[in-house]
Amino acid sequence: MSQKRPNVSFEFFPTKTDAGHEKLLNTARELAGYNPDFFSCTYGAGGSTRDRTLNTVMQLDSEVKVPTAPHLSCVGDSKAELVELLNLYKSKGINRIVALRGDLPSGMGMSSGELRHANDLVELIRAETGDHFHIEVAAYPEMHPQARNFEDDIANFVRKAKAGADSAITQYFFNADCYFYFVERVRKLGVDIPVIPGIMPITNYSKLARFSDACGAELPRWVRKQLEAYGDDTQSIQRFGEEMITGLCERLIEGGAPGLHFYTLNQAAPSLAVWKNLQG
Repeated sequence: MSQKRPNVSFEFFPTKTDAGHEKLLNTARELAGYNPDFFSCTYGAGGSTRDRTLNTVMQLDSEVKVPTAPHLSCVGDSKAELVELLNLYKSKGINRIVALRGDLPSGMGMSSGELRHANDLVELIRAETGDHFHIEVAAYPEMHPQARNFEDDIANFVRKAKAGADSAITQYFFNADCYFYFVERVRKLGVDIPVIPGIMPITNYSKLARFSDACGAELPRWVRKQLEAYGDDTQSIQRFGEEMITGLCERLIEGGAPGLHFYTLNQAAPSLAVWKNLQG
């Protein structure tokens, strides 16, 4: 591609085993060689992976030497717990946060925790730490699965952005038009922060279909049918996935997307295959 190199970032999830953690670090070191703008690391529902997230973030930031943004969700945590964690990250030199409402852990009602929405968390971060953190928020071009309707979801995003967010990362999607429409809508409502597309490489059909159904990301019928036709032919699935996602990314960048955020699932190869194609 002849255009200026877009920003790129990669997301990880904290692992439950030492072996998994070592694999994560090796993946991160490989991706670090491509000069990403930052890494991010997820955070379990109700803070269930807090210590693992903290440890992973610190290692990625200090040892792998790529600025790393912890995910921070407010559901199930008190303000005091959140402020303590913010101050800890600040003291460790972390200066980027992905601020989320978070998934509701099983059995928890919406009343769990003192902050109910992501915009409340953004406001808390700004009130407690000023401009120290670059705050990312989530965007849902195809609507959050728990939103009442699309208009409500757009309004929720605008609230988060205007509460003090610096940029946004979207849920993954496979239809570029939904991204461009979302950006156009929020721009008309006065939101001018960068909205970075979230990109999910395709490597396994059954897992992708299950995950997409759960999180409200539409897997187009033609893609489902093509992936179904490959059956257990992993090589064909990966080849098709790489080609399709490369094409999606090219269209996004050409259409003005400010960067790409890859959901790596702690693997380097699928994201790197797409990224290298874009540099070709």
